Amino acid sequence: MDLFLHRTGLRRLFKGALAAMTLGIWLAMIAQPSARAQGGDDAMEILKAMSEYIGAQQSIALLFDSDIEVITPELQKLQFTSSGQVLLDRPNKLHVTRHGGYADVDFYFDGKRATLYGNNVNAFANLDVQGTIDQLIDKLRGEHGIDAPGADLLFSHAIDGMTADVIDARHIGRGVVDGVECEHLAFRDTDTDWQIWVEVGPKPIPHKYIITSKATAGAPQYTLRISGWKSNTQPPVDEFTFKPPAGAKQIDLSALSGIDEVPPGTPMGVKR
Repeated sequence: MDLFLHRTGLRRLFKGALAAMTLGIWLAMIAQPSARAQGGDDAMEILKAMSEYIGAQQSIALLFDSDIEVITPELQKLQFTSSGQVLLDRPNKLHVTRHGGYADVDFYFDGKRATLYGNNVNAFANLDVQGTIDQLIDKLRGEHGIDAPGADLLFSHAIDGMTADVIDARHIGRGVVDGVECEHLAFRDTDTDWQIWVEVGPKPIPHKYIITSKATAGAPQYTLRISGWKSNTQPPVDEFTFKPPAGAKQIDLSALSGIDEVPPGTPMGVKR
């Protein structure tokens, strides 16, 4: 019991010190605004430069780690983590992998057909989708309800979708992500707050992207961390065409289970 009280007291002291420090930081910011905590025009210019740079890349290869938070009925916040890879060749080829504790998924698009394959269930579903990567993402969202947070970054004009509903934009300053100095931008719309860290210099690529849901109690977040970015790598054409493994079953998309980042039945709160 004495140990419990001792730890409880330390936690209270820590929380009190943290609150005082946080208040002090905010008071200092109010009293002496940073020259880098600029308004929306500055943030939009940096985001525009990022969007134009991404859209100008013929091919992109990158690695990612994602964390998605959920709020249980008991108001406990849980976080589920996945990792993956993206291979993109404009205008119409895409291969995405995602590996997590509850799914092992590959997504292929060759300009004529999209295939979602669940490695852990050895089953796949095909969708007849023709067009560009932009058109693919729009169709998956609009007709099939498939919306991966962060997919806006893959558009040829990423800024259009990302800022469509923005009501506030701020350039917070600079931060360091995985050892890379980045511009820290923060945006708000009706349902979400989101932040993005864009590399400083001639290659303004995104390194971190956070979406916070304001429509769900507890404000769960989705975090995407990007690494290993390579441009104009000219990936092999066969990277984008699905070849069914031995014994794989073709099923309807609605019957393809075990492909989500979280366990079945988990309430979701973050979308963008």
